[in-house]
Amino acid sequence: MSERIVVVGFGPVAARLVDELLPAVRTGLVQLLVVGQETEAAYNRVMVAELGVGRTTAGALAMADAAELEADGVKVRLGVKVKRIDRARQHVVLSDGTTEHYDRLVFATGSRPVIPNLTGLNPDPAGPVLPAGVTTLRDLKDAAVLRSAVADGKRVVVLGGGVLGLETALAAAEEGAQATVVHNGPFPLGRSIDRGSGAVLTNSLRAGGVRMAGNARSTGVETAGPGGSFSALLLDDGSAIDGDLLVLSCGVRPRIELAEGCGLPVASGILVDHHLRTYHEPHMFAIGDCAEVRCPDAACVDCRNATGPSGLVGPGWRQAEWLAEYLVVLARDGQDAADACDPLPQEKPGVVVLKARGINLAVAGDNQADPWDEELLEAGAVSGRPRRQISQWADPEHGRYVKMTTRGGVLEGLVAVGMPRTAAELVVLFERSSELPADRSLLLRLDGPDQLDAGATSNDPHRTVCRCAGVSAASIEDSVVEGCSTVGEVSKATRAGTGCGGCHEDIKGIIEKHFQAAAA
Repeated sequence: MSERIVVVGFGPVAARLVDELLPAVRTGLVQLLVVGQETEAAYNRVMVAELGVGRTTAGALAMADAAELEADGVKVRLGVKVKRIDRARQHVVLSDGTTEHYDRLVFATGSRPVIPNLTGLNPDPAGPVLPAGVTTLRDLKDAAVLRSAVADGKRVVVLGGGVLGLETALAAAEEGAQATVVHNGPFPLGRSIDRGSGAVLTNSLRAGGVRMAGNARSTGVETAGPGGSFSALLLDDGSAIDGDLLVLSCGVRPRIELAEGCGLPVASGILVDHHLRTYHEPHMFAIGDCAEVRCPDAACVDCRNATGPSGLVGPGWRQAEWLAEYLVVLARDGQDAADACDPLPQEKPGVVVLKARGINLAVAGDNQADPWDEELLEAGAVSGRPRRQISQWADPEHGRYVKMTTRGGVLEGLVAVGMPRTAAELVVLFERSSELPADRSLLLRLDGPDQLDAGATSNDPHRTVCRCAGVSAASIEDSVVEGCSTVGEVSKATRAGTGCGGCHEDIKGIIEKHFQAAAA
């Protein structure tokens, strides 16, 4: 008898799990039910800002087709939510009053936007109430609100200096809106980058038409606009930033309340082991933004310094792919065979990339130490382990900055602004834990005038072009050779470019290079 798997949530990570399980569904090895709270099937949330400024379509963001899945034997329930889980009976109780049985249940509930505690907003996570003219940027409805404001050239205030907030403000400004970013601290991305790169990034954002309001603490929203809509963001110094639309980009929190409500252990996310199993419950799993991989073994070195969910789509996709294989083995060969599977590989440190017209930033690892900060440079230098070294270069006039933090010649951290080729090479070296050349200036020369037509890393077929989906340059080149001639076609064939979209220009470059060579 086939096992019945219920997937709670239908976002990008759940879509990848379903896609990987389809062969087993078609053969009857497993039965699959997906429950999605939204009325739409899975779509790319990471690209919602692009939809909100009119640079893409809802159809282009789609990652699943409910009718096609139903035709393949997957049961899809949209527009309903799981209200309660009965672990004793292995049932889920849905909001329409029906119940569904499961043999295995997968939490893919994702995360929800953080609503700041400001006067005029109701931050209740179960049902936040936002006045007209205030929105988050998480779903298609949010995108429609932003699209209307941008199309009318209105004043858009973005609260939050993270990557999503910056990309939203830049895109809105480029499309004709007046955009202002309000953030704590002296520069945006304050938890990820250092002071020098922060200053260069801020100047680059201003040059891109974005107004920056740093060291600002918000206290409330004013709703004196038409029909009681948003009119200004109030600050603690008594000043206000006027606007027509307030976009809340203050981070996300994992949706853990359903798991917590049925008695599963949680921390920042739903606690799972290296087989993505929830604690003390072998029938239940969690993946994506809601899952916190931290096994219960106190002696596990990998989990000793584990953090919460990464919030990035790439790690979630890799979890989905691993779990699909595990569930197939479990259904086909039994628990002992599944337990013999290699555990989920430890996720490498993430790389944050911001790409916009005229702005390029890459950051990874620890880059807070300065070249003469002896205390931080000596940290960790014990038992013969070398101390940190810092290589730093800045050209604020032209919006360029690079810092490399190394230990024994190997990158521990990097930040690069306005140096796309240098950044690409540093990211490759960071992900491979490769040693840097002794003369660090060789890397800076990648963005020199003699390299403009060379392509710094274009000759390395093994480099990862799409970090979200883990697709190499060689795989993309193969798809182009086989007939793909657009980013969309490459994405369909390889999955490259289906995540954050930051690799779209690189994919275009590979396509153009191929056809230029063919024409020659």
